[in-house]
Amino acid sequence: MRALLEVRNLRKEFAFGSLLSRLRITAVDDVSFCVMPGEIFALAGESGCGKTTTARLILGFEEATSGSIVYGANGSGRPKKREQVWFTQGVQAIFQNPFETFNPLRRVEQYFFETVHNYGLARGRKTAEVMIEATLKAVGLSFREVSGRYPSEFSGGQLQRVSIARALLTKPSLLLADEPVSMVDASLRISIVNLFKQLRDELGVSVIYITHDLATAYYVCDRIAVMFRGNIIEIGDVENVLMSPKHPYTKLLRESIPEADPQKRWEKPITLTDIEHEEYLRQGCRFAGRCPRVMAVCKEAAPPDLAVDGVLVKCFLYDEEVAVEMKQRGRSEDVR
Repeated sequence: MRALLEVRNLRKEFAFGSLLSRLRITAVDDVSFCVMPGEIFALAGESGCGKTTTARLILGFEEATSGSIVYGANGSGRPKKREQVWFTQGVQAIFQNPFETFNPLRRVEQYFFETVHNYGLARGRKTAEVMIEATLKAVGLSFREVSGRYPSEFSGGQLQRVSIARALLTKPSLLLADEPVSMVDASLRISIVNLFKQLRDELGVSVIYITHDLATAYYVCDRIAVMFRGNIIEIGDVENVLMSPKHPYTKLLRESIPEADPQKRWEKPITLTDIEHEEYLRQGCRFAGRCPRVMAVCKEAAPPDLAVDGVLVKCFLYDEEVAVEMKQRGRSEDVR
């Protein structure tokens, strides 16, 4: 089966500081993955790992330093400006905070009619209303419930559903959802992620689900890519990656999920923003400074992507040549 979206060796650099002391950080570093038709694919990791920058590159909000994005619906690379309407019609975005998505002074229904008009989806208001009603029904709402109301008159969960319905108007093949449940009450999160499952199963819509929440990623996604400081460090079937993590960072993330056990306490969040820049600029493996199994080679060279039990993992622990070298080094030390 042909991939719906392919991200190939994507790279994005940002420059900071003055001309005399300019600092360049590679926020997305040689990132490659694909999204298949009818698949929910997660990009997961802590704050500052590069997942949102990757999303902005896919949506065209940022220009890549190098690499390519191929949208399989037309087989072309990142579309030029004159092709952007087709690309955005097939790929729609859902953002973190639904209250920032809508202008508080505009009625919500105006966004629906505006989308219909901009993409030339219907002729006449009656036809447009029928189309809008159908997309709202897909998310458990109706045009009557939305008509005449402002964003402040909805709950966070309702407004996120409205946002998803508006995205569905163009009949996209791919939704890019950036932290879509992080601003929604815990009691409503499951209804949103269940909606993504429903859209996949009933409409064949693919979803890129960007999150720091491994619990919802495990529940809703088919495959997952775990990011750390611009790199994908582990990618594969969500069951394999999260239930049998290979990379030390994935294991650390997995262990950071709070459990419903009074004897086990979640001590502190995994995010360490004070060392982000240091890790982005580090030579070799960017996780080496925190890794409990760090080796000398980790500080000298970037690890390759290695296939282990159906998962790709960027870690020297699974490099046979490194393992042989470590054994030989251990024997020589024993002789001494």
